[in-house]
Amino acid sequence: MRSLGLIVAAMLALAPVPSKAALPVEAAQVIRTYPHATDAFTQGLLYRDGFLYESTGREGQSSIRKTNLVTGRTLQSVTLSPSVFGEGLVDWKDQLLNVIWHGGVGTRWSLKTFRKLGTFRYSGEGWGMTKDGRNIILSDGTPMLRFLDPVSLKVVRTLNVTANGQPVRQINELEYVRGEILANIWMTNMIARIDPATGRVKGWIDVSALSRRIGSTDPDAVPNGIAFDKAKGRLFVTGKNWPTLFQIKLPTAR
Repeated sequence: MRSLGLIVAAMLALAPVPSKAALPVEAAQVIRTYPHATDAFTQGLLYRDGFLYESTGREGQSSIRKTNLVTGRTLQSVTLSPSVFGEGLVDWKDQLLNVIWHGGVGTRWSLKTFRKLGTFRYSGEGWGMTKDGRNIILSDGTPMLRFLDPVSLKVVRTLNVTANGQPVRQINELEYVRGEILANIWMTNMIARIDPATGRVKGWIDVSALSRRIGSTDPDAVPNGIAFDKAKGRLFVTGKNWPTLFQIKLPTAR
């Protein structure tokens, strides 16, 4: 998510690595790998109809892309204003919606043509997005997730996320997978498995081995990006500027 140099002090104060003591932790098991664009500072990731859709960040580099899963080749893209820092991405019916880090203005795009259809407003920061079939879910780096009406984009409910009774901060990219919200925790190798009814973390997926496999020396090249192919039961994860997209084994049902 944003540049490490800008936020590291706040991160150290507010976002300790999640405790593993009382909750189950599963190491990510790689099933297959695919190429991933190293110029993609991944902020949002989703799978739909055989393609990956990805939003990327950093001012002057932010974009939304449609890519070929197997080759990693960009098939279609739109560049965001150079003044904004692109963040989360979600699909809803025939549209894509994205948010930006600062400014509180999201955009609706045509899924087919990437033509801009309109904008919407939200309070606070924009980080990750997903959907549960009924609402769009938005993270903002705090322990609170917001559930938005997909038409009006107004907040219909909020959910406070906790692990072992403690608030979970720096919740980043989101994906709704088989009744759970999976969430990257920024600047860690942990993916939280969140119960959408209670907000409690049910367990963790540890992607440390994938980070080591990438071997990046860039401190900003952290894990971020989760996509789920519901039809085939495939779960994909990647990171910022990673050369690889990993298909990993689905976590054990809990």
